Parts: sequence; structure tokens; C-alpha cells
Amino acid sequence: MRRRTPVLAALAAAAALPAAAAPAPARAAAEWATVNVCDTAAHPDTIGIRGSIPGLDRPTVMLMRFRVQYRDAAGMWRALSSDRADSGWVRVGRGAGGERQAGWSFTLRRPATGGSHRLRGKVVFLWRRAGVTVRRRRAVTEAGHPNTEGADPVQFSAAECVVR
Repeated sequence: MRRRTPVLAALAAAAALPAAAAPAPARAAAEWATVNVCDTAAHPDTIGIRGSIPGLDRPTVMLMRFRVQYRDAAGMWRALSSDRADSGWVRVGRGAGGERQAGWSFTLRRPATGGSHRLRGKVVFLWRRAGVTVRRRRAVTEAGHPNTEGADPVQFSAAECVVR
């Protein structure tokens, strides 16, 4: 007669161990935006907004639009109603796959009453193929993207900017 006890005991012991984590599936790059310049000595009264747009599986023309928003007295984010706070559409690349980055800097007037402006960026991402929009996304600026070209200081990445 066979002894099944050792096999059952081994299976029970194995079931009690934590399972090995399966490798995570490859994640497609996501679009993002960050503030990479905020009222520095080299860039006074300026907010710099940078974004990254991933290419799609098929070739497209990739565009971004950079806008500045301010926080009002009620704590709501509002678009600055000025041509100086909107980049218009910026063509950042054409092709499939990969990732493209672009940025725009806005120099603003200091508050006339003193005080400060609390600002952030909003970026609209657009993918077009044969003149037709195939994808559109939006992102507001967030911290955590330290390797952006033109950052001041180097490695700077923030969600908001206060211009005094």
C-alpha cells in the first residue's frame, strides 16, 4: 500500500507558502504633464509646463496644447483667459510607438495687488491620422517627472507653481 501522507503534507505546506508573483504585464506608456520651471532667478514670473505623449501602434501625428490654470479664492482651478496662457496646438512628432516630449514656458505679470498666483498646467494630447482625431486625452501637471529637458533647477518637477 502506498503512503499518501507525505505527498498530502507536502501539498499542504506548499499551499501555505505565498505564491510567487507573476510578472506584471508590460504597460503602455501613459501621457503626463509636469511643471518644470517655477519663478526662478533665471526665469522670473515664469511657469514652464512639459508633457510626454506616447506613440500609438500605428503612425499618427501627435500634438499637445499647453494651458495655464490658476486657483481662485474658492479653491477652484480656472483657465487664465489670456492668449499668453495658451500655447495653441504644438506638433511634437509623427510616427508609431516611442514617446515624445515637448514643453512651453509662460511669463506672466506679477499680481498687481501683491500676493501671489497659485498655478498649474493643463495639457491636451491629440493623435491624428489622415486628418482625423483618433485619440484625445488631458492631464494636469503632477510631480514625479524629474528628467525633463529645460527644468530649472535641474531635476525640478512639481504639480503646482506659486508666482510671487
